Amino acid sequence: MGVRRAVEMARRESYKQGRQVYTLGPLIHNPSVLEDLKKRGIRLLEEGEIPPDPENSTVIIRAHGVSPKQEAALARHGVRILDATCPNVKQSQIKASFFAEKGYRIFLAGEENHGEISGILGYIGLHTGAPCYVLANPDDAEKAASELLRIEPAANTVLLAQTTISSSEYMAIGERLRQFFPGIEILDTICVATARRQEALRELCGQVQALIVAGGRESANTRRLFSLAGEFGKPVWLVQSPEEIPAEIATYEIAGLSAGASTPDSLVSEIEEALMAL
Repeated sequence: MGVRRAVEMARRESYKQGRQVYTLGPLIHNPSVLEDLKKRGIRLLEEGEIPPDPENSTVIIRAHGVSPKQEAALARHGVRILDATCPNVKQSQIKASFFAEKGYRIFLAGEENHGEISGILGYIGLHTGAPCYVLANPDDAEKAASELLRIEPAANTVLLAQTTISSSEYMAIGERLRQFFPGIEILDTICVATARRQEALRELCGQVQALIVAGGRESANTRRLFSLAGEFGKPVWLVQSPEEIPAEIATYEIAGLSAGASTPDSLVSEIEEALMAL
C-alpha cells in the first residue's frame, strides 16, 4: 500500500506544469519504477541538497520517510513538500518520538543505513538525552542491552522494528533484550503486508523445487524474501527483470515466484510470462 501510494503521488505530481518535481532520495527501492519516474521528468535530490529554483520546485518525501531536520531545511527555502512517507512508517516515527520524549531508551531492530531507520533516528534526535541503539541481529541486541544495563540499569526501554524486518528476526531480538530488561515494551511495528508476504513465501517453499524473487537489490524486504527462501534450502534467484531469469530454472518441474513490496505488478506479470514461456 505504501509503495503504490508513493508512486501514484509522484506520477500525479509529474503532470502538473510550472514546477520541477524531485524526490528526496530514491522514492522506493526498485530500478524499473525509478527509471519510469525519471522519464516523467522527476529528478533525484540528494540528502542535504536544495533545488536550484526552490520556490518553483516540489520535493516528494520518499516512502521510507526522512529526518524532520531535512524536511525543515527544504521548507525554509520555500520548497513545496509532498509527503509520500508510508503511513506504517509514519506511525513508527510518531511512536519513536513519543517514547523518546518520555525518556525511554530506544532499541530499533533493522538495518542501520536503511532510509527508514535513518528517518526514525531523526525523530528520536528531536529529543535530547534519548540514546538509541540500532540492532541488526540478536548478538547486536545482547551487546547493546548489556552496555545499557551497565550504565543505566533502571532504564525504561522499548523496541521498535523496521517495518520490513521478518517477524522471526524481530522475536529473536526481542527475546534477547528481555534477558537484560524483562519489562521492555515490544511494539508491533512490522508492516502487516510484509508479514503476510513472508508467510506466503514459507508456504510456497513447501510446494516448489526452486524460486524466483522479483524485485530491486536495494530493497530490504526483497532481500529478506530471498534470504528466507534460502533458509529452506531451495535454489533461489533474485531478479530485477525478465532478462535476468537464469536458464537453470527451466530444469525444474515446479518453480515458485514471489516479489518484494516495491516490485510493480506489471514487472511481476512480465517475469511470470517469461517463466511460463520456458
